[in-house]
Amino acid sequence: MKYEINHVTKYSFTNMVFFEPHYLRFKPKFTPYCTLDSFDINIHPNPAGTSEFMDVENNMIHFCWFEDTHRQMVIETRTILDITDFNPFNFLVYPDENNFLPLLYTDNLKKLLAPALNAVFLSSDLIKYGEELKDASKYNTIDFLLNLTKQICADFVLESRMTGQPHEPDITFNLRKGSCRDLAWFQIQLLRYMGIASRFVSGYYYIPSEKPEFELHAWLEVYIPGAGWIGFDPSHGIVTGNDHIPIACSADHQNTMPVTGSIRGDAASELKNELKIELI
Repeated sequence: MKYEINHVTKYSFTNMVFFEPHYLRFKPKFTPYCTLDSFDINIHPNPAGTSEFMDVENNMIHFCWFEDTHRQMVIETRTILDITDFNPFNFLVYPDENNFLPLLYTDNLKKLLAPALNAVFLSSDLIKYGEELKDASKYNTIDFLLNLTKQICADFVLESRMTGQPHEPDITFNLRKGSCRDLAWFQIQLLRYMGIASRFVSGYYYIPSEKPEFELHAWLEVYIPGAGWIGFDPSHGIVTGNDHIPIACSADHQNTMPVTGSIRGDAASELKNELKIELI
């Protein structure tokens, strides 16, 4: 099957401003179930120059720089993807001892995974929340990851919040609600506290609906020895499958933002997004 994704990102400013160089992350990543048939990006105003490269975490970047001053920036992308069937459980945890927690990463893996193991401070109540689930899962690695993902979906209210950084884990825990990025960052930090390497993922998620309303989605991936990076979506309580289309993955959520850049000038701004995903 094929998906067509049309995404329009529009920044409007109250005064003329100068755009510093911008990093754009809209091109989907390669996965075992997803082939990129075509990708087109149009930027208005026309940049003075644009380059495409892969960053240190293997995300595709369009880097663009500008001339003159402007009151608007519009980024339009059109993507055609060929999606095949995918079994997210088609893996073998190896060595066998990693079927139970704690995970035993080799010294070399620990060096490579260091950013994805870097945890922030967590309250004792939040730690207890995770430890109780680990005990209930009898320390089985996959059972715990599945149970935690499902429990977050059950315990927290999913809300839409178009802008802003993910909340700190304890804020999300106390509020018992959050956006998809809040819930993903919450689960990432809890897993890192337990020594489980986790990273943030930004991308698209296709849900068939009579009246679809799409927006960028966020989830997480966990590194399991023998299996590699496996995706979990706490917003929906599931392991990610071929309806999850990753664009950028990083140990730091800031490195997955679709647009990163700054302006010179004194102006208020407004952001609008239009996203359509169709099965063709």
